[in-house]
Amino acid sequence: MDKWICMLCGYIYDPEVGDPDGGVAPGTAFEDLPEGWVCPVCGASRDSFEKVK
Repeated sequence: MDKWICMLCGYIYDPEVGDPDGGVAPGTAFEDLPEGWVCPVCGASRDSFEKVK
């Protein structure tokens, strides 16, 4: 699974880790994140993320 980076703060969403503090289980692909999920560091929307190359 691909990692995604927040272009505002640099946070990297790693699907293998998920976002336990945000209620996202490990193994959750970026595309499968809940509709209202935001960056846990800066609060940016999913639109602010780009796939890490």
